[in-house]
Amino acid sequence: MRKIQAAALFAAIFLAACGTTPPTSEPTPGCKPCAECPPCPPPAATKPPGPSPAQPPAPPAPVEGAPLARTLKAAKWADLPGWADDDLAVAWPAFIASCRGVASKPHGPSWKRVCDLARTADGKPGHDARRFFETYLKPYAILGDGNPSGLVTGYYEPLLRGSRTRANGFEQPVRGVPDDLLTVDLSAIFPELKDKRVRGRLVGNKVVPYWSRSEIAARGDKLPAPTLLYVDDAVELFFLQVQGSGRVKLADGTMTRLNYADQNGYPYQSIGRVLVDRGELKLEEASMQGIQAWARANPGRLDELLNANPSYVFFREVPNSKDGPIGALGVPLTNERSIAIDPRSVPLGAPVYLATTRPNSGKPLNRLMLAQDTGSAIKGAVRADFFWGFGKEAGEQAGRMKQAGRMWLLLPPEAAPK
Repeated sequence: MRKIQAAALFAAIFLAACGTTPPTSEPTPGCKPCAECPPCPPPAATKPPGPSPAQPPAPPAPVEGAPLARTLKAAKWADLPGWADDDLAVAWPAFIASCRGVASKPHGPSWKRVCDLARTADGKPGHDARRFFETYLKPYAILGDGNPSGLVTGYYEPLLRGSRTRANGFEQPVRGVPDDLLTVDLSAIFPELKDKRVRGRLVGNKVVPYWSRSEIAARGDKLPAPTLLYVDDAVELFFLQVQGSGRVKLADGTMTRLNYADQNGYPYQSIGRVLVDRGELKLEEASMQGIQAWARANPGRLDELLNANPSYVFFREVPNSKDGPIGALGVPLTNERSIAIDPRSVPLGAPVYLATTRPNSGKPLNRLMLAQDTGSAIKGAVRADFFWGFGKEAGEQAGRMKQAGRMWLLLPPEAAPK
C-alpha cells in the first residue's frame, strides 16, 4: 500500500475517485460497521448503512477550539438513568485502558490530570470508582441537532473455521492489503478533510478507483494481495468484513486473529436493504440472522447478493490473546463496556454513559461505557455501536440490536466545552 500527499495530483485523484466513489471516512482497526441493518435511504455522499429511519444525521465537522459545544448540554448525575445502580467497578479497567490510549490523541493533555489520578488510585484499598468519577468528571447530555435520542446498534467478534491452505471445504480467501492499493491523504492541502481518505490504483499516470467487490472476486489470485487464510463460509466471511475483526479456528485446533487493515474505498451498501427492496425479506427479518438464513436457503444466488455491496475489507493477521480486539483507540475492547462512536462528536477514549434497552426488548440497559472504537457506519452525535464480545451468543445479541438510546459524555473540567 502506498500513500500520496502531492498537491499536483489532487485534482486528478479527487475527480477520478469521485466519479464513482465519494471519499468516505476511513474505518479503523478492530471496528466494523454495525451488523446488517434494515433498509433506510442513505445520504447521497456518505457511507451507509442507516440502520433505521430514526438514525440521526451526521453532524457538521467540529469547530476548532470548541469541538463539542454544539452537541453537549450540562447535566447532573441524577439525570443519568440508573447511574446509582451501575457497577462502575466493572467499567474501571476499561477506563484505565482508555487512559493509556488517550495520551496520544490531540485531546490527551486535557485528560492527563484525571488519568494520573486514576492510575494512582488504581488497585488501592478502599478505592471507590463512583466517587472518583463524580469528583473529577462532569456529565454532559449529548444532543443530535437538539435531539437527545439516537440509535444504538451492536457488533461483536465472530468465530470462523479456516485453513492455511486452500482445501476441500476451505475455499473462501481472506485477503491482505494489495500492493497496488493507493491511499491518498488530502489533509495537508485541505485540513477540513483530515478524516477523509481516497483510495485508488494507478493505470499509467492516472489514478482510478480501486476494484469493487465483484471485480476483486473476478480477479481472484491475480489480485496483488497476500492470501492470509481460507475459510469455509462466504457469508461468514462477509460478516467478518462487516464486523472488522474476528478469530479463526484452524484445522489443527490453533486459533488466530484477523484485524481490519484497509478497505477498497467504496461506500458500504446494506445487503439487508437489498433483500427487503426485492421483497425477499420483511423489514423486521433483515437482521444478521435473517440474512444468514436467506443465504443458506439460496446458495446459488449468494454471490449476486454479496456483490451488491461494492465495499471490500482487507485484513492483517495478529496473534491470538484473551483480550478483546484492538479498537480505534489502540487498546483492547472490553465486552459490554466498549462502544464505537463518531469521533467528530465524542472524543475517543472518553467515558460515555449509555441509556438504552436490550436487543428486541424494552428492558433497560443503562451503564457506563468507554468510547474506544469508531466505524464507517457510526455517524452522528447520539450514535453508538455496542461491543458485545466474542462468539455466537455475542453475535446473536449484536445482530438483533437496533435500539433507541441516549448518551452522556463525562469530561474533566480541562476538557469542558466553552
